[in-house]
Amino acid sequence: MPDRQPSLRKTHITTERPPFERIALVLQGGGALGAYQGGVYQALAEANLHPDWVAGISIGAINSALIAGNPPEKRVERLREFWETVSSSRIGIPYFPEVKLEDEFAHSIVNQLRSFNTLLFGAPGFFKLRQPPPYLYPSMSPVSMSYYDITPLKATLERLVDFDLINAGATRFGVGTVNIRNSNFVYFDNATDQIGPQHVMASGSLPSGFPATEIEGEFYWDGGLVSNTPLQWVLDSSPRQDTLVFQLDLWSARGELPRNLTEIELRQKEIRFSSRTRAATDQFKKLQMARRTAAKLLKKLPKDLLQSPEAERLAELADEKVYNLIQLIYHAKNYEGCSKDYEFSRRTMEEHWKAGYHDAVRTLRHPEVLQRPDGADGVFTFDLATQDRGVAG
Repeated sequence: MPDRQPSLRKTHITTERPPFERIALVLQGGGALGAYQGGVYQALAEANLHPDWVAGISIGAINSALIAGNPPEKRVERLREFWETVSSSRIGIPYFPEVKLEDEFAHSIVNQLRSFNTLLFGAPGFFKLRQPPPYLYPSMSPVSMSYYDITPLKATLERLVDFDLINAGATRFGVGTVNIRNSNFVYFDNATDQIGPQHVMASGSLPSGFPATEIEGEFYWDGGLVSNTPLQWVLDSSPRQDTLVFQLDLWSARGELPRNLTEIELRQKEIRFSSRTRAATDQFKKLQMARRTAAKLLKKLPKDLLQSPEAERLAELADEKVYNLIQLIYHAKNYEGCSKDYEFSRRTMEEHWKAGYHDAVRTLRHPEVLQRPDGADGVFTFDLATQDRGVAG
């Protein structure tokens, strides 16, 4: 197969594994923005930072499957194949990378037309518009409850993902979903479940665009309806381990005050799907500091107190593990607008991929992201957007 990767110059080399027991890659949902995660992964792979655990929601679940379901040397190639497939035009519009759209207004108009093309024709190898439309089918019919058919995604996953490899467990893998009947967040994990295409599809079954996915008699929707990142699941897993986490967010929690109805729609999407990752990491930082403090206190207690019920309960919570939480967030351009999560054109896909690659390269130029934290709380957080402005992690 010819080289499908964009012409990105390698600017970093990492040859030794960082001093952590586990490297985790956590991928947020965000539709067409998911190409950003592909670019980040390319940079991580070039730096020999191969994850031991990949977890995702929605499009993050698909990217996670492409990573965990292929050997390390094939992962970037498979990611590229998926993203080139879904960003190819159904109506034959050619992609001219040499043509630059310098004017922001013109770029915005072009992007809106491309997103309209997705609404009408879907994305190849991913989803297609139902014909006839769903409201012409009888009520309660499976095809009456979504505007798009996602059977093409099943075929794509079966072609590009080795589910036997996922279930062999060399790389831990998990996806988040929502049980429709009880509204509980459900996490399918190859440590406990036999994973198939249906689990990945369930994580991305966003209503009412996509149909619910049935698994063993229960029906599931997109995990982003409850939480758009599986970060908490990874951090709370037992047994706890020293962990280097790369959290790849596609929606920025921070934004400007909307000036019109279009910007209002965009901002509410960002608020709904950003997952408030910073708040979650701040909370985890406080919790881990308490755990480490408890571990240090237990070492100072006399033997008779160590045998008390209170000390035994405290020991269940105490540990001295360390965590580096490295967050990379896609920051959309002004011209992308509120349809940026379903604008699947090749030009925009390449923009997202390159943005992820360059953000990861810039992040890895900070040596502290791969070093064990030495603070009292045992947690180091890094966000390129704030760090480059001089804010401590």
